[in-house]
Parts: sequence; C-alpha cells; structure tokens
Amino acid sequence: MKFIDFPSMNVKIEGMENISIPKMMKIRQIYDSFKIENLKEWIEREMENNLSHKENFKGKRICITVGSRGIPDLDIIVRTIVDKLKEWKAEPFIIPAMGSHAGGTAEGQKDFIAGYNITEKTMGVPILSSMEVVKIGQLPDETPVYCDKNAYESDGIVVLNKVKPHTDFRGKHESGMAKMMAIGLAKHKGASMFHMKGFSSFAERIPQVCDIFLKNAPVAFGVGIVQNAYDEISNLEVMEKAHILERDAALLKIAKEKIAKFKMPSIDVLIIDEIGKNISGNGFDPNIVGRSNSPGFDDVIDLKKLFIRGLTEETHHNGCGLSNADITTIKCVRDVDYESTWINVSTATMLNGGRIPMYANSDREALLIAIRTCTGIDFDKVKVVHIKNTSSMDIIEVSESYYDELKNRDDVEILSKPEDIKFDKDGFMI
Repeated sequence: MKFIDFPSMNVKIEGMENISIPKMMKIRQIYDSFKIENLKEWIEREMENNLSHKENFKGKRICITVGSRGIPDLDIIVRTIVDKLKEWKAEPFIIPAMGSHAGGTAEGQKDFIAGYNITEKTMGVPILSSMEVVKIGQLPDETPVYCDKNAYESDGIVVLNKVKPHTDFRGKHESGMAKMMAIGLAKHKGASMFHMKGFSSFAERIPQVCDIFLKNAPVAFGVGIVQNAYDEISNLEVMEKAHILERDAALLKIAKEKIAKFKMPSIDVLIIDEIGKNISGNGFDPNIVGRSNSPGFDDVIDLKKLFIRGLTEETHHNGCGLSNADITTIKCVRDVDYESTWINVSTATMLNGGRIPMYANSDREALLIAIRTCTGIDFDKVKVVHIKNTSSMDIIEVSESYYDELKNRDDVEILSKPEDIKFDKDGFMI
C-alpha cells in the first residue's frame, strides 16, 4: 500500500467570520420496504424450481462468482448455493470476480471477499483466487474476451451479482450479471482491455461480450439480486443460462424503481461520512448524488457542494470517488492507498478518478468552507444534508431550513428538533 503524508494547510478565506453551521434535524425518508425475509429458504426454492436437470451437477466442479459490490447477507447467499450444490453431489468452489479491484492481485481479491465473511472456513469449499485468464473470443472491433482460468476450466459457472444502475453509463445492461461476465470474470487483464474503448461504448459492447461468453464459457446458471432503498434484498432470482440476459435487463428496470432518492430537489452542501467500492464503483451512487467521473448525471439533483469525510473499512483504502468531492479532510486524503486507487482508475481509463479534492484540517473547517463557497444562497438559511453513505438513505440529517418544505409530506417523517452538530476537540464530527 502507498499512502501520502499530506501537510496541514492554513487557507484563509475572506468572509468566513460571517458563516455559521446550521442546526440539523433527523428525518426519515420513506420508500418501498418489501424485502425477502428468509433468504436461505428463498434461494433453495429458486434453485429447486428454476433449474432443471439437477442430476447433471453430480460430480461436476461448479464455480461461484463473488464480486466486490456490497450485498447484504452475501455469506448466507453464497453458503446456501454451495450447500444446495453439494446436496446435488456437485463439487463447488468460489472465485473472486472483480476485474481490477483490490489492487488487481489474487491475494488482494481473496482478502477483499474475506471482509464479506466469504472464506474457505465459513463457506466450506475452496476459494481459488488467481489473475490468470483464458482468451475465449473477441469482439468485432478485435477487443479480446477473457475468462478467469479457474472458472473456464470448471464444469459450470454460477454467475452471481447484484443488479443495479451503473455509475458511469446508461444501457439495457448496466451493473449486473452481464457486467460480471464482461468485466468481473475477465479479471485485471480483461477489464483493462474492455475499458480501453471508454464507458460510452459499454451499453453496446457488454451484450456482445456476453454472447461470446455464454457460447464459449461453461456457464451453469445465473443469480440476480436487487436491493431496495433500505439496502435490503427485495428480489433474488435464479435462472437457467438461456435466461440470464433477459432477466438481467428485467431486474435492472426493477432496481431503477427501487433506488433511493433525496426527497428534496436541491441541496447546498451534502456531507457524506464514507464512500467505498463496497457501495459503488464511484464510492457512492451517482444515481443519488448526481456526481460521476462520466457525464450524464447532472439532472439527478441540484447540488452545489459535496463534502466527503472518509472511506469505508471494506474499501481497503481505495479512494475512487473522492475526486468528485469539492472538499474533504486531511484525515481522509491520508487514508487513501494511491497505488491501489490509481490501478483501479487507470484500468477504467478514467484518470480523473485519481485526483484529490481540496482538503481542510478538520470537518468543521471543511464544512464552513463548503458553505462559504456556495454562490447565490442565503447563508442564514443554508440547506445542508448529512448522510452516512448512499446505501443508508432512510434516516438522514437535514438543516432546519428544510422544515417548511418537508413537514407536510407523507413520505417524510421528522424525527427530532434541530440541534447543533457535535464536534470533538480537533474539529471532527462525533
């Protein structure tokens, strides 16, 4: 890992003495709350009902993909699939399938999924982590198509992934099972080759890769997962190989309807406590925040300044997404592993994702600067919103200036009176 010991800064900005931090109140944003209550039973039923020729799994080495995106109870999902395959007399194993994430190394990717409680001990099967790939075809533009060697040499691949709107492009297939075949299973080498044409080509080229992958790789079946706005699993489907692309597209439509959105159309300053690859490729979801390394998200919300406070533990110091902040803190920029982050952004050809924003010596200082540099606002009625991360959008904090706007809405509940933000002696939020 490579960290940088950034120096403290003394940035003097005229007019700061007239800026104050508003009182904040807790609110609950209300969304569709349906979730699958018993995942184990649900998955077992899906596998029993939707997969034919179960006798064909007997004695077969079946590979299960585990990606880098955070999925609630992922260990339960994977272990249930493992146990059901064992019941059918198969010999399952697991591979990390996450392109270039976790530093683009076999050990890094194995450690990454261990953070999700996916280990050989907890799963009861081998985890074969390797960056070695096999070329299985090429696109009309001569881009090679690759597959993880262990997966390719198996008797069947279970293509498992979360299905959600992508953070950098729009298309029939975005993040999901299709992208797992195109990029996740292609490991660092294949992900790098695929990204060379840029995100603007993804919508067209992902289905092309999948056609080749489904013809030339031993895909067994797919598992598509959708989460609701509360970061809980609302949809989980198991489908035969022939239906993977059809269901991937259908689940994406459902996911776009489920995604959390802010109940207010404009924000002066948004504070995000943590970003990370376990939450989104951009560290946070641009479909919520409206910031991305790619164009096309400007109409999501009217946001003037973004203050990112830190990184999730699960992201292993990957700072992807920090470049979208207007300001952060010295503590945050010192916590970034720039080597791992730059490997990731260069693989995606988005070098702008490796930039660092302006940083302040404390949260208090960063927030005051963010407010001061908003233009065309009433500083006495500044609109500030504070969230933990974009996977936690139900209970959030908003400044008291939102009270009249939200008090009569039936999809918002005001939970507390306005209170001052609490800071420790060093100026960091408690």
